[in-house]
Amino acid sequence: MAYAGTTAPNGQPYSDKSKITAGILTLLLGSLGIGRFYTGHTGMAIAQLLTCGGLGVWALIDGILFLTSNDRTDAQGRVLHP
Repeated sequence: MAYAGTTAPNGQPYSDKSKITAGILTLLLGSLGIGRFYTGHTGMAIAQLLTCGGLGVWALIDGILFLTSNDRTDAQGRVLHP
């Protein structure tokens, strides 16, 4: 499903990244920061990598928030598409 040309509730265009993909990557590989690398948040990804995803707690919470929140954004501030 393409979201090009559609706008998110905040009026900006949707990201080309998926919140489902980001959530699953974070739940499965969060200790490596893969979900954050996917969304372009390199600084946070490196922090997750260096702390092993906050010993797993940060990665678990982050993954759940990616899957349940509708306001998670990519590095350009665009809302991740559903």
